[in-house]
Amino acid sequence: MKKRFLAFWIAILFCLSSCQSPSQPQTGNPTSASPFSPSGTQVNSVEPYADVRFLDITKVNGALDNSLIQTLWFNESTKWPSQYEDTAHEILELGMNPGLGVRNLHEQGITGKGVNVAIIDQNMVLDHPEFIGKIVKYFDVGTGQPADQGSMHGPAVTSLLVGENIGTAPGARVFYAAAPSWTGDAQYYADALNWIVDENGKLPKGDKIRVVSVSAAPSGPGSPFTAHNDAWDAAVERATQAGILVLDCTSNHGITAPCYYDLNDPDNVGKCTPGFPGMGSPALPGRIFIPTSYRTTAEEYSQGSFSYQYTGRGGQSWTVPYLSGVLALGWQIRPGLSNSQILDILFFSAHKTKDGLLIIDPAAFIKMIESTNDQ
Repeated sequence: MKKRFLAFWIAILFCLSSCQSPSQPQTGNPTSASPFSPSGTQVNSVEPYADVRFLDITKVNGALDNSLIQTLWFNESTKWPSQYEDTAHEILELGMNPGLGVRNLHEQGITGKGVNVAIIDQNMVLDHPEFIGKIVKYFDVGTGQPADQGSMHGPAVTSLLVGENIGTAPGARVFYAAAPSWTGDAQYYADALNWIVDENGKLPKGDKIRVVSVSAAPSGPGSPFTAHNDAWDAAVERATQAGILVLDCTSNHGITAPCYYDLNDPDNVGKCTPGFPGMGSPALPGRIFIPTSYRTTAEEYSQGSFSYQYTGRGGQSWTVPYLSGVLALGWQIRPGLSNSQILDILFFSAHKTKDGLLIIDPAAFIKMIESTNDQ
């Protein structure tokens, strides 16, 4: 019974909207639009958790309220009834907060400054205000996408890690490898990770890449990737031997699970609920639960067209960059900590729910880091 329940939740983790799968590039509508301007089809009704990006929902009117808007997936090109524009904008602004005390850590100068991290994700352009100047190197392993075109996924995960207003580690530096998740071929991800390992080998001892954020599952049971899964496993082993921590969404090696905070009390870890909004709570002992909802992320489909999207039900993908950034905060303070040491502290410092599930607690994590000798 427990195995069937675990398998069910693994399937859910892979299938939610913001988790990458081998279908089509998640490019969305590349139309340049100012905040709350229309750029798409008009609809007359909206269900909870619906995707209303680029839609005109001005005719919905009375069916909308604060609680429904909070569940939606919308962006700055969604056109609202005039009486709800301010509400939607406020929710989008609230979703920029990583929550759980992260902004308080930033105010103390704990931003991941000086820590090198890496991301493997879909193609993007590098000039969004959330992360401009933070990408040390960018390498495309074969997405085949124009250099001036982005995706939904790439800017989102980057902003969750190093975003100036959104990220958990806005002071960290990123090595970025763009890979075509939609091909279903894990060889691209292996090539991306091997590039990161090679770049890491060129860096001086004090500037090594500490963690790679991979919001995909290129191997393992339930993986949506159908080719060259063994190449990914081999690349992960090579990275591990080089001292790099690889965090991904695989069901057998991944360590993250989703939770959602209280949008109006985001720093209260006791109010962070395991699972996805509107769904049950997963029993995933041994994993660390990380806020995926309700979050706002950077958006840029065409170079220079900067925007933001809000996800009322974010997917498993959002957990990995959030965690990677929190670990970067720890390494800023204690750079000598090994991968196993810092993960031990992460789990020991976690908030435990009444059901024994572990919620990430960045403030407690940093407090324990500060009292730890990294020599």
